[in-house]
Amino acid sequence: MFKRILIANRGEIAMRIIRTCRRMGIETVVVYSTADKESLPVRLADVAICIGPGPAKQSYLNINNIIAAAELADVDAIHPGYGFLSENSHFAQVVRDCKIEFIGPTSQAMDALGNKAKAKSLAKKAGVPVVPGSDGPVKTQEEALAIAHKIGFPVMIKATAGGGGRGMRVAQNDVSLVSGLIQAQREAEAAFGNSECIVEALVQRARHIEIQVIGDTHGEVVALGERDCSTQRRHQKLVEESPSPVITPETRKQMCADAVKLAKAAGYWNAGTVEFIYDLDRKAYYFLEMNTRIQVEHPVTEMVTGLDLIREQIMVASGGHLPFKQEDIRTQGHAIEVRINAEDWQNGFSPSPGKIGMYVAPSGKGVRVDSHCYAGYTIPPNYDSMIAKLIVHGDDRAEAIRFLDQALSEYIIEGPKTTIGFHQRLIRDVRFVHSEITTKFVDETFLRG
Repeated sequence: MFKRILIANRGEIAMRIIRTCRRMGIETVVVYSTADKESLPVRLADVAICIGPGPAKQSYLNINNIIAAAELADVDAIHPGYGFLSENSHFAQVVRDCKIEFIGPTSQAMDALGNKAKAKSLAKKAGVPVVPGSDGPVKTQEEALAIAHKIGFPVMIKATAGGGGRGMRVAQNDVSLVSGLIQAQREAEAAFGNSECIVEALVQRARHIEIQVIGDTHGEVVALGERDCSTQRRHQKLVEESPSPVITPETRKQMCADAVKLAKAAGYWNAGTVEFIYDLDRKAYYFLEMNTRIQVEHPVTEMVTGLDLIREQIMVASGGHLPFKQEDIRTQGHAIEVRINAEDWQNGFSPSPGKIGMYVAPSGKGVRVDSHCYAGYTIPPNYDSMIAKLIVHGDDRAEAIRFLDQALSEYIIEGPKTTIGFHQRLIRDVRFVHSEITTKFVDETFLRG
């Protein structure tokens, strides 16, 4: 087992990893930028090393500085968290080349699954259903048009690299396809250094369902159930829950089996998430992509399974066998997570960094808060605006929504504008309560006009 782990991340996920490491008796080293010198992870880690100024490219994305810190602190492993370098196969390989374990999959598996075009091809070969569209990146506008005419409009243009809604466009006709492809390619090149895009059929009424998997280095892969992440703003998740209120037990079982099949085809180990789009009209699902890291929303799965996914990640990375089989996985109750961001949701969800005055987090039965914030902490403008993740667990979905409503009403954050009010309005909406939403719901209801 590892004695000392470096956390190549910041914010709430850094705190999350610190807590699990402490329970396991593992020392932690946190790297930080000058913008994060007053952050909670820096205060609570066993060792904290500054690796550069505020801009991520000069700190959290600076591989040389992170490796130097790891060697200075003499760590056994590096946990990348999510975002930043977590899905960078080059970083993973450099870490291992330096005789330090990377708490994640191999760089080969990351390459095979991190690129949407390559992942789609692998899924097809493994017999996992995929969205109709291009078999690989489209090379010309004429090729894109030919594919769109074959599968029919509307279509979705998607960058093969990256995520978070960047490099994505919907096209309704030839003109919007050509212009959208140009825009998506430019955006993808700027964001990911890779302008390649694919073209796929657009599912009109969709739910976003993802399967949490974890595999060990001995070839065992287990699915830990699904999360429904359909409440999104411009393709970015806002609310996640488990189990999904719209799929049947038979569909759930098949999706889990397909997720395991894909992970095994890629020789995958450690935690990962296989994402599917579920067509409400056809009652069919299609593979979207695989995230080769721990997800922001992993606590939802932890709440219904009773597992500590960070602990399992660490155990797998150290060479251990998974302590459970597929038949051992049982889920209980219903969990919902909402992301509390420093954003002005009534003004287009614009960022609202700044100093927090009063900070009172909710507590009680079925309530969990993952956060790195406190009264007096200043949310920097350099990074993601997340303040906390509020997770609740009830015996069923109705109880979970009641617990969430109460917890939101007790959450006090003075200073920056937050999305607490948005979530209160959302979960009281009859369409959310009755699970009648699609992935377009937030954009159509809260952002229109």
